[in-house]
Amino acid sequence: MSGRRLDEDEAPLDPFEGDGPAPRPARRGRVALVVTASLGVVLLLFIVVLATRDPASDRQVDSPLLGRPAPRIEGTTITGRPFDSGTYDGRWVVVNFFATWCGPCVAEHPELIAFQRAHAQAGDANVISVVFSDDEASVKRFFDRRGGEWPVVLGEGPVVAEWGVAGVPESYLVDPGGVVRAKLVGGVTADGLDRLLDEATGASLTPPDGTEGGG
Repeated sequence: MSGRRLDEDEAPLDPFEGDGPAPRPARRGRVALVVTASLGVVLLLFIVVLATRDPASDRQVDSPLLGRPAPRIEGTTITGRPFDSGTYDGRWVVVNFFATWCGPCVAEHPELIAFQRAHAQAGDANVISVVFSDDEASVKRFFDRRGGEWPVVLGEGPVVAEWGVAGVPESYLVDPGGVVRAKLVGGVTADGLDRLLDEATGASLTPPDGTEGGG
């Protein structure tokens, strides 16, 4: 029995074609799929954690101003009144640099209100806000809508430069003697500020009955 002669460009037939089960996918491909899926799950969980965790706050950082006299703040408030930080000598002061376009600044605002109200009756601690790279109209609307009964100073170049502010929010805790005791970035909380006061004075400055004074 004579067989047909194959042409030179004609491939021989696969003797196993159509017989038996289809070949399995390569093991290497399966491993790659498993690794990719696992990485996707880990990435998804990481995103969920970032989205749901509380933002960093009360984070203290180093500053050349620590332990030194606080630079004087002189200027005009958003109400058009002249301002001089020297009138706050003898009291604890939180100097808060902020902007209305800054998310963490918006988030910390209720905490500053709570801190100011908690100490208003005793008059032992106050808040001063300094506007950073923002327009007066936006700041006025912000305080009209969200509250806050403390001086809001229009931040001019010299003030920002003397305090070494690179971004917002930045807050500085100044003691009654006018010395900078702490620098905080990323937002503050009322409890965190009170803890700093307690550590500095050795006794709580928060009213024991939790009474809030007027703003």
